[in-house]
Amino acid sequence: MKKAKVADPTVTHDLSPERTDCPHCGRSMRADYANRRTLHTLAGVTRLNLTIRRCHHPVCTAHKRPFRPEAEGSFALPRHEFGLDVIAFIGRLRYAEHRSVPEIRTHLVGRKVAVSERTVTNLLDRYDELLAVSLADDRRLQKLLAKQGRVILAIDGLQPDVGHEVLWVIRDVLSGEILLAKSLLSARNKDLGVLLRKVKAACPVTVDGIVSDGQHSIRKAVATTFPGVPYQLCQFHYLREAGRLIYEADRHAKKELKKKVRGVRKIERQVEGRTDTEAEVIQGYCSAVRSALTDDGRPPLDASGLKLHERLSAIGESLDRVEEKRGYRGNSNN
Repeated sequence: MKKAKVADPTVTHDLSPERTDCPHCGRSMRADYANRRTLHTLAGVTRLNLTIRRCHHPVCTAHKRPFRPEAEGSFALPRHEFGLDVIAFIGRLRYAEHRSVPEIRTHLVGRKVAVSERTVTNLLDRYDELLAVSLADDRRLQKLLAKQGRVILAIDGLQPDVGHEVLWVIRDVLSGEILLAKSLLSARNKDLGVLLRKVKAACPVTVDGIVSDGQHSIRKAVATTFPGVPYQLCQFHYLREAGRLIYEADRHAKKELKKKVRGVRKIERQVEGRTDTEAEVIQGYCSAVRSALTDDGRPPLDASGLKLHERLSAIGESLDRVEEKRGYRGNSNN
């Protein structure tokens, strides 16, 4: 891995091994020498001052083998210059927020972490490996699922960048636990079937249902691996697919509404430089129209076209009331 540019440390930690006796012969180990290690973490450039112990008993199998501080592993992986917090941050941006590698680098640079895009890619690989290792010990899951009595599987693939590997995640909906996570270059039903069979073989209880998006390869893999098990589209994807027609209709409606208020700039020019009350009122209404045009919603539950219609309708009703008052006053003066 390419080394990051060395900067002056802003955080310092002095670490010593908790073990003082040799684990092989039981004799006392002395502090033999010290090492320094510089890391790039989210807290800043971190300097680790490490005390190294060694056993000097000649017949010991661990004779002069260095024992480093146990706490060192909580800061970074061996021979890495970036902390575990940076790796975790990269993984969250990638898979939780679907950020691209350039975007992740921009976030890190904004937090004073000097890193290249190539290094971000390498650290993302380390994140995937650490995730796989954390899922390898399934004793806790076995106990949890056995107590639960059943599982409902959720299958999803995360691909922030087109052309890169997809991280396929299979988790239990009831407990929220991840049962398997693996990156694949291909999303063929045969490859996904291998992942599903691994989960099926390791699962100590029955699979009562499966939830995923409508991808055909997933459907085929599920039908092959779990025949007869209920399968449905997840609520998020179902809502998204159902809302597409609503979104398109709403977008078209907003486009047509915008055509009706295109002359607002022309009206503003007509009253520019005026300071009378009428000019101020006209400028206020023009500002309200501009604000309505830029106030986008989040479809399908908060449709921007409907919101624009409501805002323009309110402005129109306000103008009607003003016109009625002007007419009433005009009649009273006659």
